[in-house]
Amino acid sequence: MARKQEHEAEKENGERWLLTYSDLITLLMIFFVVLYSMSKVDAQKFQAVAESLNKALGGGTPSKIEVSTNPAGPSLLQTGTPSAATTIPGKGKDPNNTAFTDPAAGAANKNGGAGNADAENLSINTVKAKLDKFATDNGIQATLVSSIEERGLVVSIQETLLFESGSAVITDQARNILEKIATVLAAEPNQIKVEGHTDNLPIHTAQFPSNWELSVIRSTNVVQILQSDGITPDRLSAAGYGEFRPIASNDTDAGRAKNRRIDLIILRSKYDLTEPSTQALASTPATTSLPLQSP
Repeated sequence: MARKQEHEAEKENGERWLLTYSDLITLLMIFFVVLYSMSKVDAQKFQAVAESLNKALGGGTPSKIEVSTNPAGPSLLQTGTPSAATTIPGKGKDPNNTAFTDPAAGAANKNGGAGNADAENLSINTVKAKLDKFATDNGIQATLVSSIEERGLVVSIQETLLFESGSAVITDQARNILEKIATVLAAEPNQIKVEGHTDNLPIHTAQFPSNWELSVIRSTNVVQILQSDGITPDRLSAAGYGEFRPIASNDTDAGRAKNRRIDLIILRSKYDLTEPSTQALASTPATTSLPLQSP
């Protein structure tokens, strides 16, 4: 009788490996389920992240980013519709139909369609035409040049029209020119950024230890003139870039002359989010701070 019980116990112990095997299979199944769930993209969460990045990096109101699906999984790069998308220059047609839409077009669609963008383009073109006519009538079209860029209208004024060499003092002639420009720009609601630039020739004086100081003080002096001529200060900002953003070669006198300039950038409305103003602060809900209490 004792031998029979011992034999049955040995038989039961010999099948215990099945329990370990089943546990291992269960763990593997859970492991692959977790991997599969991690590989799935939450479209709503990605939409929120993409819109935040668009707003922070592109400026303005982002266009809606759609997550398309295909047999290989969701495509994270496709934005907008293929007809409204613009492919990256030099890359040819994108085989995966992934392209980036123009942020201006996205902002226009969200704010009432392409009509708003067309109206803003018309306004920019009107301002450009007025400034070009003013430059032509006064024979300064070679030193006051306007161009339309992605960020807005850029009015580039060469140094000789505003300052003496190595100086940040605005001449009397320059004051009259800036007054005429301010008259045109005062009627527009757009933000205006004033950028100072120099050539790469070093400067080291008591007032200007380097080109950084020269470019910054020149731009702030222009801002003061524009403000005194009727442009509200909450629309203005000043920056100085020294010699580090040239538009021509510094190897020639003509190139250096082009680089010594003041740029007035009339920014498109989509950049209002990146250029805080009084209106933006007024629309922001006030926060209530609680007084600190001593323990």
